[in-house]
Amino acid sequence: MRLPRLLRTTPFRLTLLFLALFASAASAFLAYIYVATAGEATRRTDQEIRREMRSLTDVYDRAGVDAVNQSLIERAASERPFLYLLMSPQEERISGSIEESPIDEFDGQPAWATFQVTDYDVQGREVKHPARGLQQRLDGGEILFVGADVGEDEAYVGKIVNALWGSVVLVIIVGIAGGVLVSRNVSRSMASLTDVVDRVRNGELGARATVRGTRDEFDELAQGLNEMLDRLERSMQGHKHAGDAIAHDLRSPLTRLRARLESAFLDVEAGKGDPQEALAQALTDTDGVLKTFGAVLSIARLQAAGQAPDPVVFDPAELGADIAELYEPLCEDKGIEFAAEFAKDLTVRGNREFLAQALANILDNAVKYTPAGGAIMLRVRRRSSGEVEFSVTDTGPGVPDGDRERVIQRFVRLENSRNEPGAGLGLSLVAAVAEAHGGRLELDEGPGKVGEMGPGLRVALILPRV
Repeated sequence: MRLPRLLRTTPFRLTLLFLALFASAASAFLAYIYVATAGEATRRTDQEIRREMRSLTDVYDRAGVDAVNQSLIERAASERPFLYLLMSPQEERISGSIEESPIDEFDGQPAWATFQVTDYDVQGREVKHPARGLQQRLDGGEILFVGADVGEDEAYVGKIVNALWGSVVLVIIVGIAGGVLVSRNVSRSMASLTDVVDRVRNGELGARATVRGTRDEFDELAQGLNEMLDRLERSMQGHKHAGDAIAHDLRSPLTRLRARLESAFLDVEAGKGDPQEALAQALTDTDGVLKTFGAVLSIARLQAAGQAPDPVVFDPAELGADIAELYEPLCEDKGIEFAAEFAKDLTVRGNREFLAQALANILDNAVKYTPAGGAIMLRVRRRSSGEVEFSVTDTGPGVPDGDRERVIQRFVRLENSRNEPGAGLGLSLVAAVAEAHGGRLELDEGPGKVGEMGPGLRVALILPRV
């Protein structure tokens, strides 16, 4: 038989665990209280019995057995809470408030005994009380027994223990009620999260958990779940878009590749045409396709690892100088003014090859879209926050503000770049490199529109401080 769901929750089980631990500790505590209280009551009773025994032996030493007998009669008639018995050397009763000694075999040495004493209540019913006493032989051979009724002491100790047990039971009941209440609140908080998980499991990727604004662990869990679902939804949309974009963007180069190969094959069979030129063009198209897939694999590698592989500490100005040396001749051939500024004493930690590829992708785009007569500026500097920034600013057509987030996605190409070579993976790879290094990619407007040029674009790859 399955327990109700509320009783199977982790908070309720934890409540029961803590209650069990508390009950165990309380039991040990109660046992200690009982032993300590009962022991103290016994010690106090024994001291009173010894004091009474010394008092009677003093009477015996001063005036003999007749004086002790007279004292017992007087004391037994008083309200003293003691039990007395005086016996002859042959253990025959002389006087006292009890009829016989509770000690069966007495060897003459002082002996203690715990026994039951019989009494009668106001209604005449027989009542037994626990008692304790000391028996010893007097100097003349007579035997004296002094005891005390300890029923009231034991009853007092019992009341204390019962009160403590009642407190423990009350705490357990309150604890169980609190556990049920906490479990209900936790179950209510978890129900929305579980509902979101079930909806996502059934294919509803747009489901999101409610953040209550209490800033507790459930809000943190809900925020983390929402961020994970946002990333999952973007990833699924990216995969879907990537498949569509690959089919769209690779159809043309693959079709051209097949057509050129088929044309070259027919020309070779007919003995005309230039097969080497056709094969060279086919190789160029093949390289473009391979480059596209290489970029996709690089992005996938970075996103799967979650961080840059094999990071090292190096000077970003040296990397910028190496990249500038490669692209300055290319800009000169196209009639573009190229300039670079590198700050000194900078340090970054990352994968130099991936960062070099990302910086090369940014410059490739700048050179591709900046017309002749334009300008490109490469900078490596430290921001006021301590972060290190690689930035490339050009005077090309730029990217509209509404398209800057979209252009970073894979295979996204704006309408004015459809006729340019490429697959729309350059900035996607740069964004993946930035994310893998714990940084970010920012796109802003360039220097502005001047004449027929502009407004330009400023692309910044920002890395965290070391």
